[in-house]
Amino acid sequence: MPSEHLIMTLGKVIVAAAWADGEITNDEINSLKDLLFYLPRSGNGVDGRLTEQEWAELDIYIDSPVGADERARLIADLQAAVESEEDKALVMTTLQDLAEADGTVSAKEQAAIEEIQHALNDVNTGFLGFLSGLVGGAVHRRSAAAAHAPNREDHLEEFIKNKVYYSVTRRLEAEGKTLNISDDELRKLTLAGGLMARVAQADREVTAEERATMVQLLQKAWPISQDAATLVVEIAVSEVNQNLDYFRLSRQLAKVTHINERVALIDALQKIAGADGTVTPEENAEVWTIAQSLSVTQAHLAKYRNEASGQ
Repeated sequence: MPSEHLIMTLGKVIVAAAWADGEITNDEINSLKDLLFYLPRSGNGVDGRLTEQEWAELDIYIDSPVGADERARLIADLQAAVESEEDKALVMTTLQDLAEADGTVSAKEQAAIEEIQHALNDVNTGFLGFLSGLVGGAVHRRSAAAAHAPNREDHLEEFIKNKVYYSVTRRLEAEGKTLNISDDELRKLTLAGGLMARVAQADREVTAEERATMVQLLQKAWPISQDAATLVVEIAVSEVNQNLDYFRLSRQLAKVTHINERVALIDALQKIAGADGTVTPEENAEVWTIAQSLSVTQAHLAKYRNEASGQ
């Protein structure tokens, strides 16, 4: 049976190959998941299948393009994970199955697959592999490939717990920009942005008015520019379409905010729901589901509004 480490590393390399032409299709994602789901393995999960944590480790690579440097690091990891001729054969067969899965493979994807296959052909197994390990073969290959390559798994916890924060920080990093707030405040801001997007999306449509209101409310609560607030809204709305786990967002936000901040957020969510002139039953239900998860009651909201109006 192949090891869990080999299967996981193979999965990441396959995702990297699928990203070689700059895009990854739903057919490719489904083919990848089918291949990995049915691979024989010896350890974790139900019947040896991938666990939720392991799927998250793959999803972080599916989430955004994998460049050549990062692909090289993953290939070096795969070289180091192959310990037998059976391992090597399994990897080669899986790569071929993926290439044939949907009947279409771009030239760049094919080149990436051949790059992986050539790298594996250089791996010695058995006694020769043992000797190679003694002189640092796989370790040296990995060290060279990893020297300057990014490793998004360093951010896996952020990816799982607050996808909006993960995406915003990665975008800022890629563009060489920063926001004029602390990291703690950025985490709160992105949690709030995710919940705002959830309410706006409740009726399956996010209007221009709702987006504009979200931007205004984020700027009112945090000292950020309109461009920065627009970035958070753009990312939050795009992520909520991918079944953003707002229960997790609520739990995280409840841990880092005072009750007054949470009441103010519910007030803001109601303003977003009514930004286009109509509050749908779905939007209203979404607001109060979030309010319940944040322990905010109708009485809290009434008191907040009375104080805000000076009554």
